[in-house]
Amino acid sequence: MTSNIRYMSGVKGLKDIDVEGKRVLIRVDFNVPVDSHNNISDDRRIRLALPTINYCIDHNAKSIVLVTHFGRPKGTFYEKYSLINIRKRLERLLERRVEFIGDLDRSQDIVLASSSQEVFLLENIRFHEGEKQNDKELSKKLASLCDVYVNDAFGTSHREHASTYGITEFMDTKVAGFLMMREIEAFSKALEEPVRPIALVIGGAKISSKITLLETVLQKVDKLIIGGAMSNTFLKALGYDMKNSLYEEDFVKTAADVLEEAKKAGVKVYLPVDLVTTDSIEKPIDVKIVPAQDILEGYMAVDIGPATLKLFSQAVELSNTIIWNGPMGIYEIDKFSKGTFKLASAIADCYAYTIVGGGDTADAVDKCKEADNFSFISTGGGASLELLEGKILPGFKNLDRVVQ
Repeated sequence: MTSNIRYMSGVKGLKDIDVEGKRVLIRVDFNVPVDSHNNISDDRRIRLALPTINYCIDHNAKSIVLVTHFGRPKGTFYEKYSLINIRKRLERLLERRVEFIGDLDRSQDIVLASSSQEVFLLENIRFHEGEKQNDKELSKKLASLCDVYVNDAFGTSHREHASTYGITEFMDTKVAGFLMMREIEAFSKALEEPVRPIALVIGGAKISSKITLLETVLQKVDKLIIGGAMSNTFLKALGYDMKNSLYEEDFVKTAADVLEEAKKAGVKVYLPVDLVTTDSIEKPIDVKIVPAQDILEGYMAVDIGPATLKLFSQAVELSNTIIWNGPMGIYEIDKFSKGTFKLASAIADCYAYTIVGGGDTADAVDKCKEADNFSFISTGGGASLELLEGKILPGFKNLDRVVQ
């Protein structure tokens, strides 16, 4: 795992090249959440891209083209997935005009005819089927817009898409932006030379999506704290009757194997000792806190209980490095959010190096107003998960490297 992180840490960043007088294309991640009226509800991802954009402006790049995806339009134009509203927020944050390019086929003429230091935002790249297919023609079109390619979209760096991977085949100069470098530096600090003991707090719905991670980290961590619906499969492996709780029958043996391997590796595993249960998620009539082995007929586990919260909180309090990936329950519903939110506060209060692995966990930390109290919050759920699994992310793979 660590050697792959070290490899990714060796890519060139913006400060390793000269952008003056160059046309720069920056792959950003502006896939921000919006409300029912298409108003941006959280512009964090846009704000985190500003240092890279402003660096290129301040260092006299000839033009800057920003490329991003937004939503899941599946290769077709949908007005609700247009970047028009995102452009308005970007202009406000940058405090300068941003030209919108709605037609990729006209983009080259527009960019090449531009005056010095213009900033462009290209329409949603996922309106093109070729993006997710890593199409060479689309990659060439994007490459024709620039002299320098900058990947600053960590959230999509685990995908071999045209704008994050294919374009590098046609670029002489290709580097990482500041956000990409911050992400890899944060995980490098937590995994290469961590201050022990190191705890991995893992949750979410399915063990099947995190098998590789579980198998990998057993050789790296001192504590494994498991919550969320994923813990139901582990509890089932211990012989508990989980009644109507969500668990994966096909992975019960896998869970048992992980527990056995953890024991061999000397890793302390923490599982729920009590659970918040309900008769219905959508329309709960009754909510009960019960021991993990005593779920009532017709009930299901939806959150960790208070005794478990105390157990988990004590475990993280005695850790010096904490990585958290996955909520402890259905935090989107107020009645079932206490376990996730209170654990977030407990981790935030620790005198430890703390990383949140993006996705739902980052959203939960933000909702309970603890985001500023973590050492680092990743912008990529899937990307951070694959990084923790020890993979070299495609978004880093073909970037220029610093000569040692």
